Amino acid sequence: MVQVGQLAPDFTTSAVENDKFTEVKLSDYRGKWVVLFFWPLDFTFICPTEIKAFSSSVDRFAELGAQVLGCSTDSKFSHLAWTETEALGKVNFPMISDFTKDIAREYGVLLEELGAALRGLFIVDPEGILQYQVVHSLNIGRNVDEVVRVLKALQTGELCPVNWDEGEETLGKG
Repeated sequence: MVQVGQLAPDFTTSAVENDKFTEVKLSDYRGKWVVLFFWPLDFTFICPTEIKAFSSSVDRFAELGAQVLGCSTDSKFSHLAWTETEALGKVNFPMISDFTKDIAREYGVLLEELGAALRGLFIVDPEGILQYQVVHSLNIGRNVDEVVRVLKALQTGELCPVNWDEGEETLGKG
């Protein structure tokens, strides 16, 4: 399983982006920050709330030089069908299909007995190094504002104290 400070496992897989099938390769995003988040399964209850929140915040991440990538163990066909429903609708980032479950397994978020991922979130720096990881219970949605705050803190390259937010003093270089 990958840990903070290690090279993020690369992958190449199918995805749905702009209502079309495409291929996504993590290493294609070198030079940018990447926010990679996993959700358990399409057509569920909490997942669309998170996906919509990340989708509506894509511009905030782009302003910080970051690309959002979302991933579940569903097929690309399931992803596309879900975007065509009222429950989800248009998604503004690639929805990665980890149908083989290899990506979730490499990132340590696969629940083998369910064949689905936990709510894992990873921030990868422009050099491809994993800088942040958090895993939630299946029944707790994530907070996009907190992900933005953490990304900004990482981008300072400095020591950021508890509850640090943009514009506040850091503790300097480590």
